[in-house]
Amino acid sequence: MINKKDKKLLELVNKELTRQQDGFEMIASENYVSENVLRVMGSILTNKYSEGYPGKRYYGGNEYIDEIENLAKDYAKKLFGVTHVNVQPYSGSPANQAVYFALCKPGDKVMGMNLLYGGHLTHGWKVNFSGKYYQSIQYTTDENGFLDYNAIEEMVKKEKPKLIFVGATAYSRIINFEKLAEIAHDSNAFLVADIAHIAGLVAGGVHPSPVGHADVITTTTHKTLRGPRGAMIMCSGDESNPTQKIDSVIGWRESKQNIPTLIDRAVFPGLQGGPHNHITAGITQALFEADTEEFKEYAKQIVKNASVLSQELSNNGLRIITGGTDNHLILIDVGPFNITGSQAEKSLEKALITVNKNAIPFDTRSPFDPSGIRIGTPALTTRGMKVCEMTQIAQLIVRVLKNYNDEKILESVKSEVKKICKKFPIYKKIKY
Repeated sequence: MINKKDKKLLELVNKELTRQQDGFEMIASENYVSENVLRVMGSILTNKYSEGYPGKRYYGGNEYIDEIENLAKDYAKKLFGVTHVNVQPYSGSPANQAVYFALCKPGDKVMGMNLLYGGHLTHGWKVNFSGKYYQSIQYTTDENGFLDYNAIEEMVKKEKPKLIFVGATAYSRIINFEKLAEIAHDSNAFLVADIAHIAGLVAGGVHPSPVGHADVITTTTHKTLRGPRGAMIMCSGDESNPTQKIDSVIGWRESKQNIPTLIDRAVFPGLQGGPHNHITAGITQALFEADTEEFKEYAKQIVKNASVLSQELSNNGLRIITGGTDNHLILIDVGPFNITGSQAEKSLEKALITVNKNAIPFDTRSPFDPSGIRIGTPALTTRGMKVCEMTQIAQLIVRVLKNYNDEKILESVKSEVKKICKKFPIYKKIKY
């Protein structure tokens, strides 16, 4: 409960609560955590400082914090089938930074998916640390938006990167981790799978897992995993010994057995101080919830909803990149409706449908006003919406995009969105 004397803060939080309750949250990287996750995130655990790792802290009074962190690690190991987990990274970008710090030296050659073709900033984009402090080579998709594994293989053989990042923020198809591992390891490169977007789908068994193929796996804990805004780094091998004397990465073969140690030392003391214990507890709760039959059904429904939504949008004249989706995400070219991605985002937001503008492969427009939008089904599915609602939502999206300058139509769609949302409430017990 927020102190009602702070009227401005109370007003703003309540406005955001209303926004989330009344509209369609369709940004593919967003979701709703459970009320139990909210509770532990808002708990007294935020009061404790815990530099170090369980059993090796630099502060006293961490007996129960140690147990919570170990519980989170145990849940993650079981859920994903790995032998080592670090749950301390503050978010996805710091987690990826820790991997570079652990396995590379400044100036080493690295490879990742180009941001404008669906990749992430931390996979080597030029304005990010990963593109500034490392020699970054970027791969793209083919003309239809699919990963071209043959082209990637040729690039790896030619460039000989030390580390290859795979995973994406705007790629709607199954990623062949086994093939990418073959490509990387044939050239003595580390393969790092960033599954931030698809972690919940992997946990739910509706997307292949990189475990057994990638040397390191990073993920955020929100998005499809439906946890707080945190991150994890996972790998397999001997449990880490952060006090072990390893000065630097010697080479691919020599260092593979030391990956757990290198990762832990990169996170702390390499890049971070004390972990956020309230977030660790939220991650623990989310992992507990993800290891259930209910969550597996939820993951299946996310994919089913996305498939139906994609088909309905395509049937109504929009161009879907790759022609469809295998996961939670749909990348749409709005050009056929003579509208830009920015115009689409703004007009849909007026109708209480939240999406984000996004570049499409081989986009001829500026990244600040691209040709596409990116949408997803995790949050809608969390609310309980299914195939029937996806058909309705597709019709509403098309109606807005075809009439993006007509305020009366936008208001009409807004009213319909509110009506649907009332049937699928979130946080019934939460009031500020």
